[in-house]
Amino acid sequence: MTTNFSSEPDSLAIEPLAAPRWPAVGDGLRFADHLHPRPAPSGIDVRCGLQHFAIVTYAVDPVRFGGLLPPRFVLDAVEIDGKRRALMSVVPFIDVDFTSAVFPFPKFTMGQTNYRIYVVDTATGERCVWFLGTTLDSWALAVPRRVWNLPWHAGRVRFDCDLDPATSLYRRYEMHTAAPWAPAALSLVQRADDGLELPGFPDLETGLVFLTHPLAGFYHRRDGALGTYRVWHERLQVTPARLVSARFGLLERLGLVTPEEQQVPHSVLVEPLNEFTIYLPPRRL
Repeated sequence: MTTNFSSEPDSLAIEPLAAPRWPAVGDGLRFADHLHPRPAPSGIDVRCGLQHFAIVTYAVDPVRFGGLLPPRFVLDAVEIDGKRRALMSVVPFIDVDFTSAVFPFPKFTMGQTNYRIYVVDTATGERCVWFLGTTLDSWALAVPRRVWNLPWHAGRVRFDCDLDPATSLYRRYEMHTAAPWAPAALSLVQRADDGLELPGFPDLETGLVFLTHPLAGFYHRRDGALGTYRVWHERLQVTPARLVSARFGLLERLGLVTPEEQQVPHSVLVEPLNEFTIYLPPRRL
């Protein structure tokens, strides 16, 4: 089933704010203002490690996102070389030790890739992400897809990575996803002398807060309604990587990032392993 990105019930429409009340990126963002203790998990909340975690970000002409967002959300754009650019990321990883955050429960491992756009929720002023959708390599896909109506799709995800234990840098990072909805292939490498640059931000910390620390996600459910869920994690300890090659079929099919543009990302950040808490079930708004 194809997610409907252009329709949204009238009851969800919210008038845009007359003046932004969220901090401008140019004013600088600080982790001290965004980090907080983990909310106590309960019920069916989940804890999981995210292995081979990568954030491959593209700076895109905002016009290309026309019709994707409901009125409640606006693009959280930046200025790069005098041009306004929206940012979107492809985020592949392996869920490891995926289990209950509350009760003793079996642990699962599964490959996953998220496709997200950086936006602002005008109802709250919070920086967050808009999910185009997710590919998941697991029999457990039936729960998020059919029970919660998440825009998640089946895919066979394979990683082939060589991590230098002495430096925690990737000598090789390769990910391949075979999936009708979003076929993907990604190849990265890291060098000890690579520097970190995040164009469009006044300093590195602002860029890292923006790209790595949105804790709320929104999306169109498979039934067309608006949905949301939240996560929590510590500050991510990402390092820069070089893109060798990329092919993201979904971005090409939606006309968001051409195959040629996919070879020139805004930035690539990786972390061998981190831990997330996911608060479930997702809510229908």
